[in-house]
Parts: sequence; C-alpha cells; structure tokens
Amino acid sequence: MSLRIAVAAPFQQNGRERMRESEFVVALSLDRDWFSPDQAKRLVDVASGQGLLSHEDETLVAEFDPATIEIPDEFQPDESLLQEQSTFEKVLDKLVAHGTTKQTAVAEINELQQEAGISVEAAAIVYARRKGIDVSGEAEEALEDLKA
Repeated sequence: MSLRIAVAAPFQQNGRERMRESEFVVALSLDRDWFSPDQAKRLVDVASGQGLLSHEDETLVAEFDPATIEIPDEFQPDESLLQEQSTFEKVLDKLVAHGTTKQTAVAEINELQQEAGISVEAAAIVYARRKGIDVSGEAEEALEDLKA
C-alpha cells in the first residue's frame, strides 16, 4: 500500500491523473524530499512493473484513481519500495488482496510445491488460478524467468 501512496502523492499534489515524468520526479525528490531524483526514477520503474503507472510518450498515467488514496501527514516511504518484487511476492499480494491470509497462502503454496515438485513461483501461480485469481501477467513473467 505504501507504494500506491508514494505514487499517488505527486498526482494529488498536481490535481491530475497524468503528468510528465520529470514533474513526477521533481514532486517526489524536491517538493516532498522523499527520494533522490534517481530513486524517484526507480520508483517509476517499480510502479510501472506493478501496473500502477503506464507511459504515454513522456507522460505518466496513473492506472488507479490517486484522489482516492489517503496520504497520512507523517507518511515517509521506505527505500524498500524501490526494490522489484519477485513473481512469488506479486502473486502472494494478489492472494492476500482477495482475502486469503498470508500465512495460509504460504503454507498451502509450499505444500503444493512439494506435492507437484515445481518451483515456488509455479506453485503460487497454480494456487492463485485455483482460487480464480487472474495471474496471467505473473505467469508470463515466471515463464520469461525460466527462459533466461
């Protein structure tokens, strides 16, 4: 959720859902002093990978309604936001968002992994699909990782 808050802040500040990437970087680095300019650019990459931002030429587009996000006064994003989530973490986040507790999901994914003799990423994807959750993007990502 803190990634979504950090991404929403520049859009709320400017009252828009679209802005130039340079404006976004300035808002996070100079206006809010949350990140260095390089870190703010990295945040764009991470948020894009999570589907929170898309690019149209030099313009960033919020893929959610930034106005609906509450930014606590004391909010200070952690630099851990700048790290790319693994495929497993992305699937786990989707499972939790759909009501499965993290502990239950991890235990059942581990059990499936052992029974099927597959990677933890593959087990997470199968588990999520059995629960009716769309993880097609994560499945493609896992397949690409296997090819590398």
